[in-house]
Amino acid sequence: MRSYAQYIDGKDVEGQRWTYVVRASAMLRDVDSAFNLKRALELGRSTELTDDVVARCAVGTVADSDRALEAARRASRVYRLLPQETRSRIVLDFNEALAARADEMIDILIAEGHPRRLAQWEVSGMLRGTDVDTVRWYETQLHQSFEVEGKQLELVRKPDGVVCVNPPQNAAGSNSTMGVFALLSGNAIVVKAPRSSPLSVMFLFRDLLAPILERHGAPPGTLNVVCGNAGGILRSWVTSPLVDDILFFGDSEAGLKLGEECLKNGKKAVLELAGNDGFVVWRDADLDAAARALEECFYGSSQICMVPKYAVLHPEIADAFTELFLERVRKLRPGFPEDPEILLSPVLKVDKFFDFIAEAREAGGDLLCGGARVDVHGEPSTRGMFCEPTVVRLQGLARAGGLSCVREETFFPLIPLVVPEAAPDDQLFDDVVEFLNSNAYGLRNSIWTGDPHLARRFAEGVTNGGLLKVNDSHIGFNAILSTHGGTGRTGGPYGELNYAGLRTSHLQGIAWGDGDPRPLDPRVLAAGERARG
Repeated sequence: MRSYAQYIDGKDVEGQRWTYVVRASAMLRDVDSAFNLKRALELGRSTELTDDVVARCAVGTVADSDRALEAARRASRVYRLLPQETRSRIVLDFNEALAARADEMIDILIAEGHPRRLAQWEVSGMLRGTDVDTVRWYETQLHQSFEVEGKQLELVRKPDGVVCVNPPQNAAGSNSTMGVFALLSGNAIVVKAPRSSPLSVMFLFRDLLAPILERHGAPPGTLNVVCGNAGGILRSWVTSPLVDDILFFGDSEAGLKLGEECLKNGKKAVLELAGNDGFVVWRDADLDAAARALEECFYGSSQICMVPKYAVLHPEIADAFTELFLERVRKLRPGFPEDPEILLSPVLKVDKFFDFIAEAREAGGDLLCGGARVDVHGEPSTRGMFCEPTVVRLQGLARAGGLSCVREETFFPLIPLVVPEAAPDDQLFDDVVEFLNSNAYGLRNSIWTGDPHLARRFAEGVTNGGLLKVNDSHIGFNAILSTHGGTGRTGGPYGELNYAGLRTSHLQGIAWGDGDPRPLDPRVLAAGERARG
């Protein structure tokens, strides 16, 4: 069994108690027994450690978090002076360490309940997001030099100081690595590991990153990892004068409120909130490839912000595409996360799943498959922890746009296929682009078309979202392009493609003079001479 203390000011710090991580597959086999085992261990009523108990992590207090903030503030004054080359090497060494222990990280994510295919995808994103191409691009943005009229000019991004990272419970490990880029730009960080899924965060930061920072001479306190009451710690971050930025992942409503509080307290909120991604299949698309890409909507039972949440199908191919897609969906099944063929995870928001389906059907939508609650074996069960992959078909953009399953984020395996009313292609194109741009969220969008000219028109017309994918995996990762970030209810009023190393820094210009303090442009001086002459 792994055991982690909190990590504060370069030291392992005990907490008030322990939270235990019980293997997710044990929960699926017998939820009552697994939960009772976890509670007995956490309450001190038992010391029995079975093979299903994979880790324990110390749970601290708000006071521990405050000590971490003090340590981070002290460290930030020294760490920011490390050469950019050193800070870049820290990120690249983290990338190499993660690659070397990728199998270990995948096993940890599986233990936390992530299906193997989902865990592999997450680790691939963490590796791509911290690779050498991405780091080298960051360097071009963090420091630029120019020579103009004999003067040396610089544009330098300076670190904000202390950055606090609050990853989500459903993907804590993979999302928390965004904090690594705050280190790249010279900040010190405090990371809060969720009590419900702390293991992946502790492994990444305590086992992988902490030794790298120490090896490169980063001062103690550059990295701090705490675990405790989320509400109390977040409130202390918002009000503490030691905090400069908060990187927050979570629900849009809660995140936007947090953003308001940060603004009132003179802090920068970097928000990673809900997603409601659009997916368009045009009449000339490769339908088989598009169907394979849309299947990605069911990764983790759609409980991932960056998977497709609704699809718009050109009327001419709607029937053919639907048939291809349903063939794939009907092969999906629930199962234990260790199974390499499984995509689905247990569903948390079961009530909304049924509410959204009922609303769609009342509005004339067709339920094409799914719609039931099932157990890990796929059998109907009122206590089942899974929902069947579900597809509904809706007619008309205006009608579909008013339904919850299209208008709101769906955090369960339900994908609506929206078929616009038949219209000339130019009008239909304009309507679809407007439909995408009017979405209140704005994480990712996908376009599938065989016409390069039309693809370019889509690329120019779609302004909503942090990332646009054209004839590509919706959830695939690319070097240089950030893995996160969006507009609207996804990223808040300042949202965009999120480069955390840039968002947690600020731009400063530096001019190196030649000893002559004249403030006026020579052309203005010449104009003055002419006027006097």
